[in-house]
Amino acid sequence: MAGTNWYQNNGCGITSELLCEAKVPLYSLADVQLRFLCPNDLDEVRTLCQDWFPIEYPYYWYEEITSNNSRFFALAAVYNRSIIGLIVAEIKPYDKLNPEDTAILSKSLRNNAQVGYILSLGVAKEYRRNGIASLLLDSFLRNLMTQQKQDVKAVFLHVLTSNAAAIMFYESRRFQLHSFLPYYYAIKGRCKDGFTYVLYINGGYPPRNIYDYIKYMCIAVFRGGGLFPWIIGNISKAIDWIWKGPVHPQQEEQQQQHVVH
Repeated sequence: MAGTNWYQNNGCGITSELLCEAKVPLYSLADVQLRFLCPNDLDEVRTLCQDWFPIEYPYYWYEEITSNNSRFFALAAVYNRSIIGLIVAEIKPYDKLNPEDTAILSKSLRNNAQVGYILSLGVAKEYRRNGIASLLLDSFLRNLMTQQKQDVKAVFLHVLTSNAAAIMFYESRRFQLHSFLPYYYAIKGRCKDGFTYVLYINGGYPPRNIYDYIKYMCIAVFRGGGLFPWIIGNISKAIDWIWKGPVHPQQEEQQQQHVVH
């Protein structure tokens, strides 16, 4: 399902939970301050989340995300001394993922890999469509793309299938639909379906399948001028590509230099 656009970008769809209904345009994003949550934010954050999200988080969750706990990346957007948006995310080792999430990475990347998981991203209703959600998301992604975090190969999240506004937002930010999760959420005593969306970073990529292999073969045949030259010259390269993933230009240059020397 990767790469599929579930909703066409022709409006806000059936919900307006995340991005619609802007009522107070900001003069400039420079007026917005970004800072990490602190214990004094607990009551304000809890009130906002209860208003923004259909899921009821336990009280201890609010204590954790506002306690300067190094486990969470809990960033607030502040305007006129009030929190108007926040993102809560964490970095998880691949081997600690839930079973339904383990298929997001290629097998060749799973050893010692980590992934970013977005638990919550929301903006106050009156300040939506001002770029606040993108500002918060970009801050998290920049944090993951530093030299110290190159082992983080993907960022993923779960979203209600009915939340068209959130889905369109993440698709506009190059997140790919990865999987459908039937009855994933329990909201007010009713089961709701969800989607998993993934963004690959730092050289990460999804598991290969037969269609990727066929596509690679067709491209190689076309570039090689025929089937026989491709079979003779590129079969080992195709096998390496399936098991190890594509060789980046920088890696290929290093390999060539090693052969020369």
